Parts: sequence; C-alpha cells; structure tokens
Amino acid sequence: ICLGMQLLFDRSAEAGGVDCLGMIDGEITAMETGDLPRVHMGWNQLNCEKTDPLLDDVSSGDYAYFVHSYSAPVSDYTLASSAYGDSFSAVVRRGNVYGCQFHPERSGATGAKILANFLKVSI
Repeated sequence: ICLGMQLLFDRSAEAGGVDCLGMIDGEITAMETGDLPRVHMGWNQLNCEKTDPLLDDVSSGDYAYFVHSYSAPVSDYTLASSAYGDSFSAVVRRGNVYGCQFHPERSGATGAKILANFLKVSI
C-alpha cells in the first residue's frame, strides 16, 4: 500500500505537471469539487467496484479518512471509488501493485482491515 498513491501513475498535474513512476496507467488531475472546498479532508464512504483480497471484509458504505486535492479517475484499475464532487479512485491495483488514496492508518476499522489484508496478499 502506498500513501500518496498518485506517485504510482504515469503523470500528475500537481506542481505544474510531473512524470511519476508509471506503474499504473493514467494521469492524476485536480479534483472537480463543485461548490465543495478544494481540499477533500475528512471521512468519506467507499464504493467497492471489484472483488479483491485487499478488500476482504470491506463493504461499500464503509468509511475511510481522506486528505487530498488531486485524484486518479475511476478506471479498469479501480477496486474501490469514492466521491467528493466527482467520483475518483480510492483503491487501485495493477498486478501486485496496490494503492490507497486515503490514509489506512487513520481510517479506523476499515483501514485496519485493509492493512491486515495487505499483509495476507503480500506473503
């Protein structure tokens, strides 16, 4: 699991546009938040898009703690999404590379489940 999962993607619009690690296809863009504050900070619900061992015992509607203003679009790599203004990827996977947009260590029981699941899939 990578905090700052945006680093895993091809490119990010942050800091005027930078190349990233390119482990997951896609570009990180500024969030479209409408009338909401630009920085998404706080608890928000997950929507499980796909079944994956990382999300065992995690359900749509479970809460995670987010702090970000840039995001990855929902794509074929999205395991779970969330919405703040527009929908965005909250958990992604490509092969054995996983990323969480939220902070699992601050996400209570949901984050603890995901961290425990990561230990299981990494063995």
